Amino acid sequence: MQMKYSPSLKVLLILASLVIVLAGIKAASAIVVPFLLSIFIAMSCSPIINWANQYRIPRAVSVVLVILLIVIFGFMLAGLVGQSMNDFSDNFPKYREKLVDQFAWAIGRLNDFNIQINKDQLLSYLDPGAAMNMATSLLTSLGGVLTNFLLILLIVVFMLFEAESFPRKIHIALDDPNMKLRQIDKFLLSVKNYLAIKTLVSLGTGLVIGLWLYALGVDHYLLWATLAFLLNYIPNIGSIIAAVPAVLLALVQLGPGIAGLTALGFIVTNTVMGNIVEPRYMGRGLGLSTLVVFLSLIFWGWLLGTVGMLLSVPLTMIVKIGFESGQDTRWIAQLLASDGSELKELEHQDEKDQNASGADNTSV
Repeated sequence: MQMKYSPSLKVLLILASLVIVLAGIKAASAIVVPFLLSIFIAMSCSPIINWANQYRIPRAVSVVLVILLIVIFGFMLAGLVGQSMNDFSDNFPKYREKLVDQFAWAIGRLNDFNIQINKDQLLSYLDPGAAMNMATSLLTSLGGVLTNFLLILLIVVFMLFEAESFPRKIHIALDDPNMKLRQIDKFLLSVKNYLAIKTLVSLGTGLVIGLWLYALGVDHYLLWATLAFLLNYIPNIGSIIAAVPAVLLALVQLGPGIAGLTALGFIVTNTVMGNIVEPRYMGRGLGLSTLVVFLSLIFWGWLLGTVGMLLSVPLTMIVKIGFESGQDTRWIAQLLASDGSELKELEHQDEKDQNASGADNTSV
């Protein structure tokens, strides 16, 4: 005899199950975080492997070459950024003292215009060196996660070898052995393309920012370039967070003029990359609203820590793409979207797919 549940009871059961699942993920974050990083790296590298296969390079050779590049680049970057972090940590008290002096000077100029502000009280509420300290703390905590580098690397290797057969396994697992469900392929392709394109755009952003800061003579430019690369995965908010410590350091070290040029470099780079380059290759169908970006940052950061904050938007994008793949859950994806045009685009694309599927069946 099948029991019938009221709609309110169903909602309650779903919410209770969700709480249990999230509590389990948070408790197992030491295992989940390296696994998520491995998936992220493997999916970002997968297009390179596929590109090499087009030139008839054996998959084993291409995987080994990609892993070697990751290891060489990772060790070089870790050494350079690590040295920059150590130097910055040693000089941080001096930077903070100069920054407080600059802050006090600005408050004094405001008082000259009869804008009365108590310096000591304001500094007790707003520490101007906190943003710089937060940036280094973010990179330090990320470095703690990467102590499992060998484990992550091994998982990436096995994932890259299994990537070719993975789509067929998904079809079979979902009872679609003849691979007729196009939503599955659309989901896998969208996630892979999103992660690959976002990684390339983030690399470009970090490279341009690093060269710009080096040309201006700002100290520890590699540190701020790495921060810009990592936080570029968080649109809108990430670019602001990455710019603040670099601009403050330029203000302390080189004065207001260079600080203004530093801020201008961040604004121009993120505007070009975020509004021209990225939409050109990624399309409009992957946008998230600013509110969803901010809430996902809080949620994934609470659930998975620093890595969750950095991967908050990619993880939310994967959830959104998954909702887009099904007719019944598409309304949830629309709630996460940045505007109201995506649903019509998706419905139009579904009509094309159905027409193509009908033509295939007619021809058979």
